Order: sequence, then structure tokens, then C-alpha cells
Amino acid sequence: MTLRTTAPFRADHVGSFLRPKYLLDAREQFAKSEINAEQLRAVEDKAIAEIVKFQQDVGLQSITDGEFRRTYFHIDFLEQLGGVKTDIPVTIRKPDGTEELAPPVMRVIDKVRHVKDIQRADFEYLKSQVATLGKPGNTPKVTIPSPTMLHFRGGRAGISKDAYPELDPVFYDDVATAYGDELRSLAAAGCTYVQMDDTNMAYLCDEKMREAARQRGDDPNELPHRYATFINKVVAQKPAGMTLAMHLCRGNFKSTHAAAGNYEPVAEALLAEMNLDAYFMEYDDDRSGDFRPLRFLPKGKIVVLGLVTTKFGEMESKDALKRRIDEAAKYAPLEQLALSPQCGFSSTVHGNNIAVEAQRAKLRLVVETAAEVWG
Repeated sequence: MTLRTTAPFRADHVGSFLRPKYLLDAREQFAKSEINAEQLRAVEDKAIAEIVKFQQDVGLQSITDGEFRRTYFHIDFLEQLGGVKTDIPVTIRKPDGTEELAPPVMRVIDKVRHVKDIQRADFEYLKSQVATLGKPGNTPKVTIPSPTMLHFRGGRAGISKDAYPELDPVFYDDVATAYGDELRSLAAAGCTYVQMDDTNMAYLCDEKMREAARQRGDDPNELPHRYATFINKVVAQKPAGMTLAMHLCRGNFKSTHAAAGNYEPVAEALLAEMNLDAYFMEYDDDRSGDFRPLRFLPKGKIVVLGLVTTKFGEMESKDALKRRIDEAAKYAPLEQLALSPQCGFSSTVHGNNIAVEAQRAKLRLVVETAAEVWG
């Protein structure tokens, strides 16, 4: 068995990286109107060039821009779709007297449509840096939020009844067409690897989240199948030659998580019904359950096992990773498996509580372990 030459790779990663301090400082200056958008972008360009070289140096084949132009992994993209509005986040005072910033809430207020290229310019810069700094075989990857994010958080109440008196099929068709337009835009720029980040399928493994869905009027047993149909509307518009993957995320904010639970409630809809090429599945600790759900994986698809945590700096051992890969291979063929960190290192601009050197060491561990298992 050999290393894969096409995405996803045997050693892959989810996409986001810790922001350097000078980039965070520039963002703060921009927020205070001390620098303009063009000056901020120049700082972002510098940081992205550095993170491209960082990825190349640790031996990764897929290369992202670290999501260095974003504040949140999902909102910065979704609010650029026509018909989507983000409410300003508010500060909540908790019973113990501490304050917490509630995440921004997205609402669909009009027909969803693709009104402009969202990631194309960012991809073109990433592609130029990979061509300049990378090695042969390096593949620039774009990460975007899953379209299910526009439904799950607010349910029916978060989507205008004036724009969409009925959700099915018009809402889902409109969103899928908007995503299809974005994928076509990226493909025209030379993009061949896109990953959709999805919290909602993973949240539907958690009984608290399932109950919240019931309270919104949704059936948590039906939603995974509805979302499979929804995702397949996007996949049907995928340009030829593009790998389309999904990352299942249980929440990743300052080293915390939002949901837990075995993948069993969603496994069949996720693996057997969705027509995706690959899945990045979090398996870094007990909150993800066992590997039995992988039995639903059909031939021709890849599951990238997120066995290395990005939440804490403590290092996993190669032997432990190999044992877990062997365990997963009892349910899905080894040639249909790969290895990655469980999530990004900085799904929001705030970053996880982990050092830059630990970030580097964990990625090297993934690359070296994958080479020993599959190479």
C-alpha cells in the first residue's frame, strides 16, 4: 500500500492554524480604523505565505491559507451569500458574574443566491503561494462551511417565511445552486479540493442537541437523511475533477467542544447516503464513541481519522495512533482510511490553547505515522 497522490491524502489536516500575533494586531488596528482593508490584506498575504511554507516544511500535501482572512470558520463565508444576515454578537452575563460573548446568529431574510465570488481571490493568492513555495504534488485546499449551517442553528424560525413559505424543495435548491455557483467559480480558478465544515451532523449525535432540535420542531432522526439529500443537491453540481469532502466538527472554540456522542445516529445517512468523496471524522477522545459506525462506508470513499487532538498540547504516541487505526480498520478497509488532526487549530480567530511548536509537532506526527502505516 502506498501514499495517496490525490486528495484527501494519507496525512491530511482540517485547515485552520494559529494566527501570528502581528496578524491579530493588524486585525485590531483595522477594527479601530487605524489601517484600511488594503493594508490589512497585505498583512494577511504575508502571514499566508508563511503558513504555506510551514505546511510544506512539515510534509503536508494539502495546503490551506490557514483561514487567516476569517474571524469565524462559517460566518465570514455565509454572510456573503445573498439573503443571509448576521446579527451582531452580544455579551451575555452569566449567573456567576462572568461575561461571555454569544456567537453571532445567522438568519435567512430573503432568497438565498450567489451574488459574488466569495473565495476565488483568496484561492488564487493561495494557489500562487503554493506554486512559489510548495513542492510538486502540493494541492491547495479551500475550506467552506457546510450549507446545513443555514438551517440547523435556527431551524424553520431562522428562515424567512416570506422568502420561503415552504422549505422543501425551494430553499434547499436555492442554497445548493448558490454553493454550486461558488464551486464552479473555484474550479474555474483551478481549485480541485474543497472541504465543507459541518457541525450539525456531529451535533445530531448529542442528545442535548437532538432535544434542542425537537424543541425547534425538527425530528433529529429525520434530519440526517434530509441533510443527506440537501448535501447531494450540492454534490450534483460539483465540477468534474474536484474532490469534495466534509469535516464533522463537535465544536472547536478556545479548546472547548460543544457536543459529544457516538456517530451511530447519523452514520448511515452520512457515509452511505451522502455522495461525498471523503469525510474528516473527529476521533481524538471518548466523546466520539467507537469505530463501529464506519461499517457504513461504501467502496470508493475515504474516511480521514481525526485521532490527533488540536485542543491540547500533550502529544499522542505513534504506537497508540497505530493501534487506533488498526481498530478502525476492523470496520472499514485500511486503504479507505487516512489520518489527520481532529479539527483545525483555530476555527475562530481566537485559536485553541496550544503552542505553535505543539501545532508543528502534531502535524509532523500525523505525517510520520501515515508514512509508516500506508507508505
